[in-house]
Amino acid sequence: MKKTAIQIKEIDHVATATAELLPSETVLVTGIGNGTPLQVEERIPRGHKIALRDIAANEQICKYGEVIGVALAAIKTGHWVHVHNCRGAKGRRFDANPNENGGGYDEV
Repeated sequence: MKKTAIQIKEIDHVATATAELLPSETVLVTGIGNGTPLQVEERIPRGHKIALRDIAANEQICKYGEVIGVALAAIKTGHWVHVHNCRGAKGRRFDANPNENGGGYDEV
Protein backbone atom coordinates (compact mmCIF):
# COMPACT_ATOMS: atom_id res chain seq x y z
CA MET A 1 0.00 0.00 0.00
CA LYS A 2 1.28 3.47 -0.91
CA LYS A 3 1.88 5.96 1.89
CA THR A 4 -0.02 9.23 1.72
CA ALA A 5 -0.01 12.75 3.13
CA ILE A 6 -3.12 14.92 2.96
CA GLN A 7 -3.09 18.45 1.57
CA ILE A 8 -6.32 20.33 2.33
CA LYS A 9 -6.03 23.62 0.42
CA GLU A 10 -4.04 24.57 -2.67
CA ILE A 11 -2.17 27.33 -0.79
CA ASP A 12 -0.95 24.91 1.93
CA HIS A 13 2.81 24.64 2.39
CA VAL A 14 2.49 21.34 4.28
CA ALA A 15 0.57 18.08 4.18
CA THR A 16 -0.23 15.71 7.07
CA ALA A 17 1.38 12.25 6.99
CA THR A 18 -1.14 9.39 7.37
CA ALA A 19 1.64 6.93 8.29
CA GLU A 20 5.25 7.19 9.43
CA LEU A 21 7.36 8.40 6.50
CA LEU A 22 10.99 7.36 6.08
CA PRO A 23 13.84 8.97 4.11
CA SER A 24 13.98 8.00 0.41
CA GLU A 25 10.34 6.92 0.35
CA THR A 26 7.88 8.48 -2.06
CA VAL A 27 4.66 9.70 -0.48
CA LEU A 28 1.53 10.46 -2.50
CA VAL A 29 0.05 13.85 -1.64
CA THR A 30 -3.71 13.28 -1.64
CA GLY A 31 -6.66 15.60 -1.14
CA ILE A 32 -6.15 18.70 -3.23
CA GLY A 33 -2.72 17.23 -4.14
CA ASN A 34 -4.45 14.62 -6.36
CA GLY A 35 -1.84 11.91 -5.75
CA THR A 36 1.23 14.00 -6.57
CA PRO A 37 4.41 12.08 -5.61
CA LEU A 38 6.82 13.71 -3.14
CA GLN A 39 10.26 12.47 -2.03
CA VAL A 40 10.60 12.12 1.77
CA GLU A 41 13.92 13.55 3.00
CA GLU A 42 13.78 12.65 6.73
CA ARG A 43 11.70 10.59 9.15
CA ILE A 44 8.28 12.11 9.72
CA PRO A 45 5.97 10.60 12.35
CA ARG A 46 2.36 9.75 11.50
CA GLY A 47 0.14 12.80 11.93
CA HIS A 48 3.00 15.26 11.49
CA LYS A 49 3.63 17.74 8.69
CA ILE A 50 5.80 17.36 5.58
CA ALA A 51 6.91 20.43 3.57
CA LEU A 52 5.38 20.45 0.10
CA ARG A 53 7.84 23.06 -1.15
CA ASP A 54 10.87 24.97 0.10
CA ILE A 55 9.91 27.36 2.90
CA ALA A 56 12.17 30.33 3.64
CA ALA A 57 13.26 31.31 7.15
CA ASN A 58 10.69 33.68 8.69
CA GLU A 59 8.10 32.75 6.03
CA GLN A 60 4.56 32.10 7.23
CA ILE A 61 3.46 28.47 6.93
CA CYS A 62 -0.06 27.60 5.76
CA LYS A 63 -2.11 24.49 6.57
CA TYR A 64 -5.89 24.18 6.09
CA GLY A 65 -5.58 27.38 4.03
CA GLU A 66 -4.62 29.36 7.15
CA VAL A 67 -1.35 30.57 8.64
CA ILE A 68 -0.34 28.13 11.40
CA GLY A 69 3.12 29.48 12.11
CA VAL A 70 6.38 30.88 10.86
CA ALA A 71 9.54 29.03 9.83
CA LEU A 72 12.39 29.48 12.32
CA ALA A 73 14.90 28.38 9.65
CA ALA A 74 14.75 27.42 5.99
CA ILE A 75 12.82 24.16 5.47
CA LYS A 76 13.41 22.15 2.29
CA THR A 77 10.77 20.22 0.37
CA GLY A 78 10.16 16.76 1.85
CA HIS A 79 11.37 17.70 5.34
CA TRP A 80 9.55 17.48 8.68
CA VAL A 81 7.83 20.69 9.82
CA HIS A 82 7.52 20.72 13.61
CA VAL A 83 8.61 22.59 16.78
CA HIS A 84 12.31 22.41 15.88
CA ASN A 85 11.82 24.59 12.78
CA CYS A 86 8.39 26.22 13.14
CA ARG A 87 6.89 28.58 15.72
CA GLY A 88 3.09 28.30 15.85
CA ALA A 89 0.52 31.05 15.53
CA LYS A 90 -2.65 29.16 16.48
CA GLY A 91 -4.30 27.71 19.54
CA ARG A 92 -1.71 28.51 22.18
CA ARG A 93 -0.82 31.45 24.38
CA PHE A 94 0.72 34.69 23.18
CA ASP A 95 3.19 36.43 25.46
CA ALA A 96 2.65 40.05 26.46
CA ASN A 97 5.98 40.94 24.80
CA PRO A 98 6.00 39.22 21.39
CA ASN A 99 9.64 40.15 20.75
CA GLU A 100 10.71 37.78 23.54
CA ASN A 101 9.20 34.69 21.89
CA GLY A 102 9.76 35.15 18.17
CA GLY A 103 7.12 37.70 17.25
CA GLY A 104 4.23 36.35 19.31
CA TYR A 105 4.21 32.89 17.76
CA ASP A 106 4.29 29.70 19.81
CA GLU A 107 5.75 26.36 18.75
CA VAL A 108 3.55 23.93 16.79
